[in-house]
Amino acid sequence: MPQDRPDDAFAWIDAQRERRDRDGLVRRLSPRPADSPLLDLASNDYLGLARHPEVTAAAAGAAHRWGAGSTGSRLVTGSTELHATLERELADFCGFEAALVFSSGYAANLAAVSALSGRDALVVSDAGNHASLIDGCRLSRAEVAVVPHSDPEAVRKALGAAAEEAAGDGTGAGPARRRALAVSDAVFSVDGDVAPLAAFATACRAHGAAMVVDEAHGLGVLGEGGRGAVHGAGLAGAPDVVVTATLSKSLGSQGGVVLGPARVIEHLVNTARTFIFDTGLNPAAVAAALASLRLLRREPERAARVRTVAMGLYGRLTAAGLAAVRPDASVVSVRAPSPERAVRWAADCRAAGLMVGCFRPPSVPDGISRLRLTARGDLTEEQIEMAVDVIVRTAPTA
Repeated sequence: MPQDRPDDAFAWIDAQRERRDRDGLVRRLSPRPADSPLLDLASNDYLGLARHPEVTAAAAGAAHRWGAGSTGSRLVTGSTELHATLERELADFCGFEAALVFSSGYAANLAAVSALSGRDALVVSDAGNHASLIDGCRLSRAEVAVVPHSDPEAVRKALGAAAEEAAGDGTGAGPARRRALAVSDAVFSVDGDVAPLAAFATACRAHGAAMVVDEAHGLGVLGEGGRGAVHGAGLAGAPDVVVTATLSKSLGSQGGVVLGPARVIEHLVNTARTFIFDTGLNPAAVAAALASLRLLRREPERAARVRTVAMGLYGRLTAAGLAAVRPDASVVSVRAPSPERAVRWAADCRAAGLMVGCFRPPSVPDGISRLRLTARGDLTEEQIEMAVDVIVRTAPTA
């Protein structure tokens, strides 16, 4: 192991690198060419819109008209008419009063969680939440209670304990009701399972808590015409529900959005640090997301097709004897024996012409490595058969 030297401030990095090498957890960048011959089941382009002619033409047109960048923060010069149009149409499509566009889905989650909680608040967070929600909890300075995955009763108990604490000694002389917030993915990114949103909402309402739901993997896939899992659960537009989403998955672009009551959005404009101090999303990305949203409105069957492809992959892989998790949306998770074998399996798939995701610790909360396949609505039956054949043929032996 490298020895620390007084003149080597980063000697500790070498020790961590060696540990990653031993554990099979090294990650490397793999730049792809524009015309990659690989069949892609690793990206999050669920509707196949990232290269759709209408979407790319909208992006190019916006770059020519508005310039390559937004030129400043949203509160200075970074808001354009395109931003306002996208916000109106996203809010209308998803069933909320208002929306606010951010430079990324990550920034949207940091904003929603941190600006709606605070030092004296309680945030109840699902153990399976995405890193951006986890980081939002950390930045919030609130007390954070991490509860078991998809467990509404655990959410209820955590909120109930906070309510009892706020009640003081029971004489009515205690402090005012404590601000509380429950946060959860709508569709969890590792195994693709949908959260029990209606039950979560019931638990929150029993204690006057708000709910923030990340629709990164639900928008464009679940709900009526792809309006998301929250819409499908009958919670869209509720006064105590806030939704975040990314524009980089089903909408094939870049950026993020927070949707909710108008007063919540106004509060974020004035308090959310990742909105106030960040450069606005570039106009080309805004226009691309807007074009994709309009395509989805016009062709709502795209959302159903994604789910059909996901179930087709799952059915064929499990029929071949592989351990896969039944998908609720677009993500199909296939278990691997170990981190090293997962990496080898993904590499063998790539060599055979198929790109798949590879999830290993610490990215997976349960410590189980897996291939992560993302169903795309534009895949043909021949491409699905090819993908299944490659995955089964290259699967590691027990």
